[in-house]
Amino acid sequence: MSYIPDNSPDSLTIDAYRPRIAITMGDPAGIGAEVIVKALADLEIRSLARFVIYGIEECLEAAADSAGIRPFWFRLSTSAPLRIDTGVVVVDYNQYPAGYWVHARPTAPGGEASLAFVDAAIDGMKSSLIDAIVTGPINKESWQLCGCRFPGHTEKLAKSFDVKRVTMAFVGGGMRVALASTHIGLFQLRNVFTIGLVFQPIDLLHEALQTWFNIEHPKLAVAGLNPHASENGAFGDEETRIITPAIEIARNHGIDVQGPFPADTLFTPHRRNRFDGIVAMYHDQGLIPMKMLAFDSAVNVTLGLPKPRTSVDHGTAFDIAGTGTANPTSMKEAIRLACRLAHHQHVEDQTPVLPKSCETS
Repeated sequence: MSYIPDNSPDSLTIDAYRPRIAITMGDPAGIGAEVIVKALADLEIRSLARFVIYGIEECLEAAADSAGIRPFWFRLSTSAPLRIDTGVVVVDYNQYPAGYWVHARPTAPGGEASLAFVDAAIDGMKSSLIDAIVTGPINKESWQLCGCRFPGHTEKLAKSFDVKRVTMAFVGGGMRVALASTHIGLFQLRNVFTIGLVFQPIDLLHEALQTWFNIEHPKLAVAGLNPHASENGAFGDEETRIITPAIEIARNHGIDVQGPFPADTLFTPHRRNRFDGIVAMYHDQGLIPMKMLAFDSAVNVTLGLPKPRTSVDHGTAFDIAGTGTANPTSMKEAIRLACRLAHHQHVEDQTPVLPKSCETS
């Protein structure tokens, strides 16, 4: 697999263009403020881009004080015009006082605040002020308590950008894994398991690898659903009836994709390293190997959006919120990846398309 490590020459080319990255704080009662402050306190991370944090300055200050970090940002009110000339700007939603978040638990105000941060980042991206979004951890129950009908970031972003196809993917441990299905029970999967469900992540992962990861000719692998990829129909027919037709459609679209492979061997080093990306059929099939290899550093990426969105691969961690013990590694990696993807998209957007008469044979 042609995974690009963060210290590669490719990642250093980001210095030539400093993208504008929005970071949403997530639920104020969680560890979002802490991991953001710790991540951006790293000068190497701050050098990659210009940043705007949508959040509550009091929460960020409390996190910085707990970690012994001097504040390094400029504050803007929510009514001020947004400018991100350099460094880090905090758009301060001070109508949500920090003292309210002493008790870490799901609340309607927590959902309302974290939703407001996401809405602001989306507005910034729509108005071309933002090149990529990094989302801090939300609590889905808090969103429900405040009346939000979206189960999470992915669905909210898809609706906001009016895109019909989005796919959840993860980057880490030398792998890029897209999921055909996400938060659905295994017994319910049979009711929605279609050729289109399998084709979509193949198509979107291929497109993302070209546009965002700068891989001209990606090689993809697709996992089977059943044990041993059904072993020629001995353990189900989904491989022949659904997965193989989806792969054939992708090949007809010019995508270099192979499979279906038995999932118990696909993620072994000698197999996975042959491919630039893998499509898993369901949540745990892809996430178990990902978290085994990159528990603290995996990054969630939404495929199918007009611009990159990355996220930490962990929740609000209410049980350790306010203790100063949160690990910022996933947030650092989410920021690094957002910067790299925004850089590649910028290069792609700046590359002129020659008329056919100017193309060489």
